[in-house]
Amino acid sequence: MQMTGNHQMVRVVRHNDESIREGYIRNGGKEVKLFTSALKAFQCNNCIVMTQRKHLDDFLRGRIIGRLECGRTQLEVSEEFGIAQSVISRLRQRFQDYGNVSRCYSTGRPRVTTPNEDRYLAVTAKRNRRSTASDLSRQLSSATGTTVSRQTVYRRLGHIGLYAHTTTVVLFSDESRFSLQSDSRRTLIWRAPGTRYHQENTIERHHYGCAGWLVWGGIILRSRADLHVQSVKMTGHIYRDDILEQHVRLFRGAMGAEFLFMDDNARPHRGNIVDECLQSEDITRMD
Repeated sequence: MQMTGNHQMVRVVRHNDESIREGYIRNGGKEVKLFTSALKAFQCNNCIVMTQRKHLDDFLRGRIIGRLECGRTQLEVSEEFGIAQSVISRLRQRFQDYGNVSRCYSTGRPRVTTPNEDRYLAVTAKRNRRSTASDLSRQLSSATGTTVSRQTVYRRLGHIGLYAHTTTVVLFSDESRFSLQSDSRRTLIWRAPGTRYHQENTIERHHYGCAGWLVWGGIILRSRADLHVQSVKMTGHIYRDDILEQHVRLFRGAMGAEFLFMDDNARPHRGNIVDECLQSEDITRMD
């Protein structure tokens, strides 16, 4: 087999197993014997195969160390096995440092936390579900001395089905009118669903004007709004000034952007001045 390049020719002689490692360079009509690791060739079925990388199993590593222990040079062993001399050098260094050349298999980067520390994160997160990943990382570092990133906390909790979700806080509100008289002059009748405003189910009369009180209230998770009591009729202006400004706006400031406000479809709640107030205070109304 002949290889040409830079006006020179290299010839590999195949007379026996030893001659495969011999090369000659032609220079001015003379043949100069040359050993070169750049060939990286080995014989397979009397053919020369050029390889760039060769897998080294434990048996082959043992053979290489055996050659070196017998006094062979790294260059000679490199040419014999068709392996780069740098690989031979690393194998010899590993053998001198650790006494073996077996490959150490690993599945990747070692885990930062131990199983006990993973359980600590899970228990801490369940006890205080409002803790952030940074809070959990600091608590773990304080308790065990192990420092982890927020992403590590996310992964450890995700393995047990705990994921970070944004909590939406809803303020549910309603209002009721209470009469101070025993008789509200309301008449109960039997009627079919959907026939409330049919003529046979209605009676014309003057507006109900007896004394009474209107009570507004709101509830939220683990808290509630103060009751608002008034004796006058609820209007859009009163709803904005006394309810939204004095109660709902304060809850919005305390709960943050994830705050939702729920009220009913009463006419005073749907006025333009009420919508403008909610928009100006950045209060989202639940549909």
